[in-house]
Amino acid sequence: MTSRISLKAAAKINLYLEITGNRPDGYHDLVMILQSIDLCDRVDICKTSTDEIQILCTNPEVPCDRSNLAYKAAALLQHNFPEVGGMEIAIDKQIPMGAGLAGGSGNAASVLVGIDRLWELGLTQSQLCDFAAMLGSDIPFCVSGGTAIATGRGEILSPLPDLTDLVLVICKPRSIAIATAWAYQTFRSQGLLATSPVKNQNLSSQLVAAIASGGDSAPSKLGRLLYNDLERVVLPEYPAISELKNRLLEQECLGAMMSGSGSTVFAIAADLDRAQRIAEAVRTDDIDVWVVKSLVRSIFDA
Repeated sequence: MTSRISLKAAAKINLYLEITGNRPDGYHDLVMILQSIDLCDRVDICKTSTDEIQILCTNPEVPCDRSNLAYKAAALLQHNFPEVGGMEIAIDKQIPMGAGLAGGSGNAASVLVGIDRLWELGLTQSQLCDFAAMLGSDIPFCVSGGTAIATGRGEILSPLPDLTDLVLVICKPRSIAIATAWAYQTFRSQGLLATSPVKNQNLSSQLVAAIASGGDSAPSKLGRLLYNDLERVVLPEYPAISELKNRLLEQECLGAMMSGSGSTVFAIAADLDRAQRIAEAVRTDDIDVWVVKSLVRSIFDA
């Protein structure tokens, strides 16, 4: 039986995020369209002779204790499957923190997949997603990846046709990290649900149709339909993010938007050459920039 496994865990962006209701559990009812991108962390899992879970990470800002989602994922499977023993989980962090890119969620998803393979648990993807939903709303998508529409609090997934070769410019202000809980709580406290600008516009259905149509015109259609409710609280609070979005829109991109709760902003580019030019135009000492493509899955062998 194999004693170690190395996986890549992809980041995700939100092409669409609409908050449709407040839930009694403190979460929100959502409609999201999610996309995996090829900005990835590497997660190495190695069996050890003890029953302990040890987390190591190349980014010193990442907590390596029981609060880490990767630790929680390992502990959840240990609790449910007595044959799962101790392990060392080493995370090579490339996805920035507090960025709205689901880096921590992707690490947790890769730990679930990796443990299933290392200990030969034989779990189906549906079962892995059920465990993922116990840990966090983004984690089921990070298990399955590709392109999907997510509802409920984000854990109910319906796959969409793959968006292949979508070229994106990902930008993050280096000094800004945003807590997801803060963004949603602020949205709720400001009563913004009652004033949703997309309610009854069926915008999400238009975006799904644009994805399904495929072809060379799909990226430009997507660019016109991007929407994120959380921009309504984050952009006024963080003018630097609003300025970054405007700078991207000035660069002849097909559309730009904040991902998730921020602080990342992304732009859709017509092609790789245009993406490189956009990246050079917006990159500064304070802004990290990546040129990436869409992926059809989110976890794969390193």
